[in-house]
Amino acid sequence: MPRLRLRRPPLRVWVWSAAALALLLVAALLWRASDVAATDSTTAPTAHVPDSPPDADLAQAWSTTGDPLPDAPVESGRVMVGGEHGITALDAVTGEQAWHYTRGNAVLCDVTAVDGVAIGLFRTGDRCDEAVALDADTGLYRWTRNVNFAADVELSSTDGLLMAEDEGSVVLHDPRGNGKRWRYRAPGDCRLLDAAVGDTGVAVLQRCAAGTVQLRLFDGFNGKEHWTRDVATSPDAVPRLAGADRLVAVVVDDRLEVHRAEDGDVLETFDLPASDGDPAGETLHQAAAGSLALVWARDTVWALDGSTGRARWSRPALGLPTADDTAKVSPGASSVLVPEEDGFVRRDLATGDEVDRLAVDGGLAEPGLTQVVGPVVVYRLPDRVLGYR
Repeated sequence: MPRLRLRRPPLRVWVWSAAALALLLVAALLWRASDVAATDSTTAPTAHVPDSPPDADLAQAWSTTGDPLPDAPVESGRVMVGGEHGITALDAVTGEQAWHYTRGNAVLCDVTAVDGVAIGLFRTGDRCDEAVALDADTGLYRWTRNVNFAADVELSSTDGLLMAEDEGSVVLHDPRGNGKRWRYRAPGDCRLLDAAVGDTGVAVLQRCAAGTVQLRLFDGFNGKEHWTRDVATSPDAVPRLAGADRLVAVVVDDRLEVHRAEDGDVLETFDLPASDGDPAGETLHQAAAGSLALVWARDTVWALDGSTGRARWSRPALGLPTADDTAKVSPGASSVLVPEEDGFVRRDLATGDEVDRLAVDGGLAEPGLTQVVGPVVVYRLPDRVLGYR
């Protein structure tokens, strides 16, 4: 019986095999270091929000910490919370996690939520270089965009506009897609102090040569300049923008200065108590409610006429309320839910009169922003979010 002779493979086969194994090893290592391997995400079904208002007596139902936090964390019935490596969305009613998106190989620079999406800006090196948008309701992926911002970038948003502010410039994007709208960089003899995006456009404050402070308003969608006005201020003052909804409001020294959106003229000026802290770090809020601008500064909320700037009413408050339809209470009327020391007070939007009072067990200790989601009042504080039910 003839013996079988085993032939050794040619050298080229060994070379090809070794090369193939090397490629597989490199591919495996690259995958392990890639965004895909570093990303951990979940999704959720559509949020269910009960069709019922908050009770007259409220107690804290849930609490969560976050850093960073969106200016207004509620979007599509979810509560958006940032962490070191990503975004978590909570069920607004229960406070339980609905979905999350984290990147083990990146740090979250900032997060905002608008137009049904949550947008996170991530840093993989020295700069914040990648923006990711997720469906706020379900956590499903929407889009990714490569960007180039400093590590101290701040995000803010309003309907149809996503603004990033960093080291002397502002950049506007489309929050629904990944398109860049326009960019503004302060001139060489100016330094950007603050910026705000709202339904009037994009307002910027800048200090220029000889100490002049300028307030400028640009169209939010195309960047066209609407107007520029000088702001009278003391040399060591730190002017801040309250916002750019209905009106453009600036806090400078110890006054609230209200500018008309159409031409920048000063409509009204309101005296403020002296700041008890660093003016550069004080919290200011502004939002639109019907034809009014709601402005909160130094423990007072003003309801300002959007055309004249005159105060329809003002009340001591712990923070900024959000508009709430009260047709069930008074047909055709609207109200705002104002945070005060002992709870939330529903006030008639036109007059400021008390409609009803939602007492909170233990009261409210810190200034914040209210948002109503069905039977829950979501209260956003600087470092955490609380749910009262």
